[in-house]
This record gives sequence, C-alpha cells and structure tokens, in this order.
Amino acid sequence: MIDIETGSRENPLSGSDNFSRRRMLQRTAAGFGMAALGGLLAGEKATAANPATAGRPNIVPRAKRVIFLFLNGGPSHIDTFDPKPALARLEGTQPSGRLYKPSKGSGFFPSPFSFRQCGRSGLPVSETLPGLSRIIDDCCVIRSMHTDVPNHEPALLQMHTGNIQPVRPSIGSWALYGLGTLNRNLPGYVVLRPSPNIVVGPALWSSSFLPAQFQATSVMTEDMEVEKLIANVRNPRYGLGQQRSQLDLLRDLNRFHADSRPGEKDLEAQIQSMETAYRMQIEATDAFDISGEPDYLKESYGDTAFARSCLLARRLVERGVRFVTVYYTGKSNQPWDTHSHHNSQHPKLCADADKAGAALIADLKSRGLLEDTLVLWGGEFGRTPYAEQDRNSNKDKTGRDHHHTAFSMLLAGGGIRGGTYYGKTDETGMEVSENPVHVHDLHATILHLLGIDHEELTYRYSGRDFRLTDVHGNVVNDIIA
Repeated sequence: MIDIETGSRENPLSGSDNFSRRRMLQRTAAGFGMAALGGLLAGEKATAANPATAGRPNIVPRAKRVIFLFLNGGPSHIDTFDPKPALARLEGTQPSGRLYKPSKGSGFFPSPFSFRQCGRSGLPVSETLPGLSRIIDDCCVIRSMHTDVPNHEPALLQMHTGNIQPVRPSIGSWALYGLGTLNRNLPGYVVLRPSPNIVVGPALWSSSFLPAQFQATSVMTEDMEVEKLIANVRNPRYGLGQQRSQLDLLRDLNRFHADSRPGEKDLEAQIQSMETAYRMQIEATDAFDISGEPDYLKESYGDTAFARSCLLARRLVERGVRFVTVYYTGKSNQPWDTHSHHNSQHPKLCADADKAGAALIADLKSRGLLEDTLVLWGGEFGRTPYAEQDRNSNKDKTGRDHHHTAFSMLLAGGGIRGGTYYGKTDETGMEVSENPVHVHDLHATILHLLGIDHEELTYRYSGRDFRLTDVHGNVVNDIIA
C-alpha cells in the first residue's frame, strides 16, 4: 500500500509507527467523504462518551428536541411583540439615563406598524407577523430578555454558548453531551444556513472542549439538492454490498489492533463513524430530501432559503435529530441589522421569517411533534426604541441601532405555556421593568425543558468544571405549562 501523502509503501498488517490507520480508513472508504462527514457523524457515540448521564435526563423532560430559528442581526421588539404607544407622544425627544453609547439620532422612534390582540389569549402582535398571530395561543413571548453587550460578536457568542468570548461549547453541543442522540443514522446536532456569511461563524456551533462527537454538522441550504447538502454521501465507485465487505474487513483489522490497546477510545470512535457513514447513505438521502413533501405544505412555508431550511428542520427532528439551528442569513450576514431603512426592511424580513416560522409550528403540531419539540424564534438582541440616523436625515432612511437591555424572544411547544407573555419593559421599551430574563436564564430553562439540571451538567476541563450557564442562570418556571 502506498501512502498518498509521502509516496512510501506501507504494510497494512504491520505494527509500524509509520502506518496511519486514519489514512487507511480514509483511502479504503473514500466515498464516505471522511472530511465532510467529520461533523456529520456527531452524536453516534454521545451516550457512551458521557456515562454519567447515559442519555437519561435527571428531570422529567417536557421536550425531546429543539429547533432554534435564529434571526441574525436582532429583530426589533418594538415592531414585533412589545407595542409602545408612548413613543408616539415622545417622538423627537432624546432618551435619558445611562446609554451604552450616546444617541446621535432624532430621538424616540415610534413603530409605524399597528398591533392587534390575537388568539383567544388576546396577545398583541404586530401586523408584520400575520402567521405567528394566528398561532400565538401556542406561543409564549418573553418580553424581558436582556444580554450583556450590544455588539454582534459577543452577543451572538453569549446567545449560543453562554459566554461573550470564544470558544465555549454551544448549547446544542451541551444538550447532545447531556442527553445523547435520539438516532443511530443521523447526526444529533445540525446547523442549517443558506450561506457562509455568518458573523463569528463556526464558533457559534462548536463543541469546543467537549468531545468532538458533540460538534454540530453544518449544512449549506442554498441548494437543496441532496448531493449538494451532504458532500460525498454517495460512493461513486462501490455499491452497498461492496462497501459492507470493506467495512467488515476494516472492522476485523481494527478489532485485532484494538485488542492489544485496551481503553483506546479514538479507534472505537473511528469504527463507529464508518458504520454510521455506511448507514447514512440510505437514511440521510431521505431525511435531507424535501422534494417529496406535498406542494401545499411547501407553499405554506414559502419558497425562500429560510423557508426551505425550516421545512428541512422539521424532517430532521422527525427522524431523531436532537438540536437544529436554522440561521436567517443571505447576501447580508446580518439581515435583521436594520441600521437604515428600517421601516421598509423590517416588514420584508418579517414576511419571510413569520410565514416559515408559523408554518413550522403548525406543521409540528399537526404531526403531534410540537408537544415535545421546543421552537425558539429570535435573535441575539433587539433594536433601539430611538432613531439611529442624524436628526436632519430623511425619515424614510432612518434605522434602529443594537439594543441589549430589553428585547423579545418567542417560544412554542416543548412544555411551554402557550398564549402568554412573560416580563415587561418600561413605557419606551428601553429597559426591563418586570421579571428580567437573562440569556443564562433562557439557557437554564431550555435545558430544564429537556430534562437537564443546568447546574449538574458539567464537564471538567483545564482544572475546573465548566457548564453552559457558568455560575449563573435561573429556570423561568412561570412559562412552563
């Protein structure tokens, strides 16, 4: 056998230190696309790698799986779920008190959109969200969210990992580490994104110091053709029978090798990874193929990259994927970052995210999946209640800046008390005035709904125990049904 990297000859049965078992695996089953499948195989060894939990929650779980519809850039709470009529009266006056940075705009900026009471619960929802308004009785909106910093990078990191600095494990990796996988043939944690343009990027879904099998699988959804979604999922040279024979030979060789090296976990992980890759050729090609969904259902989601990703997210959780994050990006890496032209951009963004998000929740409910699937809809922070542009600028061009001291997050399913709002902001939407919910509290609540005590889910690294919520976090029990 010739090493393709060095050109030297190797004996696959020798114990030579020059022989690389990893390269042998890569060559013998090259059709599996080892590099591409490195993250895709996450979750196969989840329960075995964490025997302390072994996939058994320590709290009665309300949710088995999570879908996070993440609106990159931060949607405005003032224009979605938190109406502030006082802004009309205060329009043109400057905000007072301590601001993260001085206002340079023309003062308070009332929402141009009307609100109406929706559902049996009568919760106020903006006219820009007609889809969510129809299913609001299945949802809870936390109006008192807050985070530490109004800059995208640290806020994104905190929402995903609980820390404003890289690199810590993401919440999806923590969930997979704590509970294990729900399936044998698909990854346990999947990230769907229509483009590579995401601020911060892979650090948002990293497993960091957690074992590598808890790393998310990142899938580009701009082109929904299965072979484009999952590179090298099909072997171009060998059928399933021939590949099975290869894997059986590899298994025997690896077992012979492993018998003389007890306790070597990396080799066992490689063996299981190849087995999973083999099984995925059938399972993944079905799971990632939305073409067979009925036309009426695809139309209910919409024909956009985000909409198709939401439909794919439903197919994945339906087949046992534990945690799915769907990012709202495109040509802009932060579409919801409406620093200018807010009045025209916000309704366009809502038209897409509202329709797809509402269709996903309704679709899950119709299949009996919403009861134990937690859906989140929101971003890393909100937008300012005051204008960002200079007071002399064209009003149509004005926008809203980043706002971290008060914003909203919608949740549905998974044990959430539907038809409720939680928390309040002051009359201008500047600050939380009742029942504040920090990102740490949100994370603690998500883990609680999954059946995990956030204070007990720890991993020892670099001499101390780490957890998603660090030394913070309180479960928001009032939003749990």
